[in-house]
Amino acid sequence: MTSGAGEKRTSPDREKALSGWQENLLLVAMAVVLALVIKTFFLQAFYIPSVSMRDTLRVDDRILVEKVSYWSGDVHRGDIVVFDDPAHWLTEEEGREPGNPITKGLAAIGLYPAGGHLVKRVIGVGGDSVSCSNGRVSVNGKALDEDAYVTLVKQGCRGTWTAPPVPDDHIWVMGDNRNQSTDSRAHMGDPGGGFIPADDVVGKVFVVVWPASHWSFVDRPRVFEDPELDQAAGLVSSTAPWGLALLLLPALRRRRKNRTRDR
Repeated sequence: MTSGAGEKRTSPDREKALSGWQENLLLVAMAVVLALVIKTFFLQAFYIPSVSMRDTLRVDDRILVEKVSYWSGDVHRGDIVVFDDPAHWLTEEEGREPGNPITKGLAAIGLYPAGGHLVKRVIGVGGDSVSCSNGRVSVNGKALDEDAYVTLVKQGCRGTWTAPPVPDDHIWVMGDNRNQSTDSRAHMGDPGGGFIPADDVVGKVFVVVWPASHWSFVDRPRVFEDPELDQAAGLVSSTAPWGLALLLLPALRRRRKNRTRDR
């Protein structure tokens, strides 16, 4: 009788302990799933491995990239973007991934800054013509005032060159540290012409989170909001069919009124 009573007393304890382990495992699984969802659709952490974006982004800065902006819109000139390396621009050292199994696992679910990607500023988008003359970068013939972000050199580019027009759904990228950035300029003669497929863009850098002394939001420079950049390219807008319809609507109304009067 005593033995049976003891079993009855310990059975609920065992069930409670098992329930506690199950609850903890469920919480861990939910956290992993949530982290994967956030990494896939919303935010992802990266670190800066090189000096190519100094002084905007410095070596070993931890940054957050947001993906929401590109859900239904295009990549914009002036954005600083992180993208995959389809053309193998990275050296073996630059492309290193976390080696520790723990950090590697955390990076896989977005809880640790990942490597193996590139970060550059978008200078040209589909249809743009990017060129260099007299030390200044021009987009569609409009010279850019880059003093706000190109801080380590007096000139935004060297030599005189004109890149082929940026193909649709591609971007032309350059580092802010122009003298130490291997970017689209260096790959004009390679397969792909130095252009990056927009589909390879992971997201837009919007904040430096570490170290604390570098904490800051990353904004698009105002120079890229100049409407002359689009006018020079002959672009209407990203919503061209609707914009065209709105432009034609007044003329269609006038024509309809004239027909009514003729009758």
